[in-house]
Amino acid sequence: MHPILTNAVKAARRAGTIINRASQDIGALQIRSKTYNDFVTEVDHAAEAAIIETLKDAYPDHGFIGEESGDTNVHADNVWIIDPLDGTTNFLHGLPQYCISIALQQQGQLTQAVVYDPNRNDLFTATKGRGAFLNDRRIRVSNRAKLQDSLIGTGLPFRDFTHLEAYLGMFKDMVKKTAGLRRPGAAALDLAYVAAGWYDGFWEIGLSKWDVAAGGLLIQEAGGMVGDFEGNEGWLETGNIVAANPRVFAQMIQLLAPHLTEQLKSR
Repeated sequence: MHPILTNAVKAARRAGTIINRASQDIGALQIRSKTYNDFVTEVDHAAEAAIIETLKDAYPDHGFIGEESGDTNVHADNVWIIDPLDGTTNFLHGLPQYCISIALQQQGQLTQAVVYDPNRNDLFTATKGRGAFLNDRRIRVSNRAKLQDSLIGTGLPFRDFTHLEAYLGMFKDMVKKTAGLRRPGAAALDLAYVAAGWYDGFWEIGLSKWDVAAGGLLIQEAGGMVGDFEGNEGWLETGNIVAANPRVFAQMIQLLAPHLTEQLKSR
């Protein structure tokens, strides 16, 4: 394992310990609403603080983009992109589908990725050019050839409904043209599942960098493709993401195309 990735894994496991401990008494947590349907707890803050502390100790000159703490030194050559608890709503309801997501961007390129599921102790990791792994076992995207045979993950709009009509059109066509859709509620894990070949593809509108950075690199290193809704590279900035094995990716892009508004097209 790459030395930088080793430290990212250490940070993720430290955050996982905090989250697992808190999950034993969810009723005691202080919960705050950031915006409509967007919640944060002291667990999110504590987990992110533990991640940043671990990484800062190892790399004091690195920058950070964190969901809870905001941006620090983002013009540095090395910037960590962190979601300390992706799937907070699931966590608050006791639904064991959430994770920690950590990625490193070096001079604008994603180079390290960790997605850690503390419930199952599943550790997804990737280093650019070295492949993707689940618990030290090499993973690859699926080899399914047809969209109609594919299991596809997605994320329903829950906070911003600007593109709801476009999304519903996409959803209707995907329902008709696939073997099934799934929406567990933690995008970083969904992307990791594409990398592992458990899903054949995934799409969602308007995610944040910390939702997609680590998962995107996992998929690329597992032999898959990641793009925006027109198949281009702007997915990390726009949060409009399509990810799949190469054959299914092209079919998803084609199916989504009729539903793209001007705001959802590449800019």
